[in-house]
Amino acid sequence: MRLPVILSVFAALGLASAALAQAPAKPPASTPIVLNARIGEHEDRTRFVIEVSDPMDVRVFTLSNPDRVVIDMPEVLWRLSGPQKPNGTGAVKSYRYGLYRPGDSRFVIDLNSPATASQPMILPPEGGYGYRVVVDLFPASQGKFDSSSGWPADVKAKDSEAEILASLTAPQTTAPSAVTPTHAKKVIVIDPGHGGVDSGTTAVSGYFEKDLVLDEGQRLARVLRARGYVVHMTRDSDIFIPLKERVNISRGYGADLFISLHADSNPDPGVSGASIYTLSEHGSDAAAAALAKRENQSDIIAGVDLTGQDDSVSHILIDLAQRDTINRSVRFAETAVVQLTDVTDILPREPHRSAGFVVLKAPDVPAVLIELGYLSNAQDCAQMETDRWRDRTANAIAAAVDRHFAPKVPGSPGPLAQTAE
Repeated sequence: MRLPVILSVFAALGLASAALAQAPAKPPASTPIVLNARIGEHEDRTRFVIEVSDPMDVRVFTLSNPDRVVIDMPEVLWRLSGPQKPNGTGAVKSYRYGLYRPGDSRFVIDLNSPATASQPMILPPEGGYGYRVVVDLFPASQGKFDSSSGWPADVKAKDSEAEILASLTAPQTTAPSAVTPTHAKKVIVIDPGHGGVDSGTTAVSGYFEKDLVLDEGQRLARVLRARGYVVHMTRDSDIFIPLKERVNISRGYGADLFISLHADSNPDPGVSGASIYTLSEHGSDAAAAALAKRENQSDIIAGVDLTGQDDSVSHILIDLAQRDTINRSVRFAETAVVQLTDVTDILPREPHRSAGFVVLKAPDVPAVLIELGYLSNAQDCAQMETDRWRDRTANAIAAAVDRHFAPKVPGSPGPLAQTAE
């Protein structure tokens, strides 16, 4: 298959993904509410209880490598106030929850050790509690766990149907067109990281990375649109979007620039400052490689079916088409570092870094991943909570976009040199 054909296929997939990702998620009026979640750690089992407002259909299955329990349910409203966290002595290592896609919500439970999951029991309201979904986890051997784990056929079929639906509802009128008045405008795709069942890093003050970057992404989108850019977002609500769909969205819209927004964490609470990443399969250092490895686990965190995926085509595309794309990404990253220096703290050592992030691998779209700061650092965390910081940061990134696309005057220095003077 020739490269132009491959590119056009990816573009079509991207438009389909964009239609699904940006469709407004409006749950029905009778949407059930999740009120609480708690863990009972007993001698012979670990009991996971979800309190809900109404009875509902629930599906439970297990996945190996890493060992997880997935609890699927219809789309719900999340009203959990400080849900109980495991103490680490039972089967549950950690868990997360959120919207997996329109119409479907999901709990994903990470296990300390292999466990057999019971079929869910729905208990009626009593003793001041609402309806309860009860799943018991019994100790099991690794061999037994592995043999019973895997994707149920109906779940895989539902995922395939969602992909087909997306392809049938592609937003044909929103892609750049040579005959529309906006054909000369630059197209920017903003990618707020994580979302839905994948909450990302938790700040020392308790808020989630997914909420911070969504808010910052929406602010940046407003600023860029006011400056005349065509702006699309990979997600504009609290929903999970697989990593490769984010890439396809940017390619489907024919993006001139892809900006992925995240916030970092570090075991050392003294580490602080923003940083910007561009693509490199090797990484600038071990810390950058470790960060990319964590961020690239997003699909596993959300319980995405990764079986049967073949990266050979994407590697071929990268080899053929990505050298100039990476160079343009680097130029924008260097400009953005200078602009951000005026409004926020910057990572002191090498704020422009490189690593193998999946979301940066579109072969024909310049792309950067901006780590806005460290949610593990109290000072970074506090300033990122403020409207003033978020607005100033959005304007700084937008200023970097302006300089990146500014017309070049023959014989004049580039955007970075002009900014630094």
